[in-house]
Amino acid sequence: MNEHLRKAADALKARFGGLENEHCGQVSVTLPANQIVPAMTMLRDEFEFDFLSSLTAVDYWPELEPRFHVVYQLWSNSQKTRFCLRVPVDDAQAEVPTIEGVHPVANWHEREVFDMFGIRFGGHSDMRRILMPYDWVGHPLRKDYPLGYEEPQFTFNFDKIQVRKHSGRYEEA
Repeated sequence: MNEHLRKAADALKARFGGLENEHCGQVSVTLPANQIVPAMTMLRDEFEFDFLSSLTAVDYWPELEPRFHVVYQLWSNSQKTRFCLRVPVDDAQAEVPTIEGVHPVANWHEREVFDMFGIRFGGHSDMRRILMPYDWVGHPLRKDYPLGYEEPQFTFNFDKIQVRKHSGRYEEA
C-alpha cells in the first residue's frame, strides 16, 4: 500500500474509529453512518480525494447483519490513488446522511441507491426514484425482491400467451 493511502486510513481510524481492510493493495475503511460526512470532508480537504467515482450498495441478506453496506469509491487526481469507504446500514433504519454538500455528484448516485436498494439519505435535496417509475413497488436490487417470470411468445404458444395477456393477472391464465 502506498504512503498516501496509509496516512489516510490511519487518520480515519484515529479520528473516527473505523475498521480497516486491505486487499490486493486496495484499502477500505468501514465507518458508522453518522461519521460519513466529516470523514468525506477530511478525505477531500486533507488527503486530496477530490472525486467521488462511485457510490453504491451491497445487500448481504440473509448472511450478514447489518444487511447493507453503502460503498463510496473516491479517487485522488493528484495522487492517482483510489480509496474506499463502507458504511454498514441495518435494514430497519436503512438511512445514511447525504454527502451532497461534500461531493455534489452524490445527488444522482444516492438517488440510484435509494431506487434500487431502498436506502434513504437523510438531508438529500431530492430523494425520489430516478431509474424506476415513480409508482414502482419495491427495490429491485434487494436480494429478497420477488423475481417475476413471463413466458416469451412464439408461434407455437401464441394462443396460450394471448389468453394470458387479456386476463387480469398472469396466474389466472
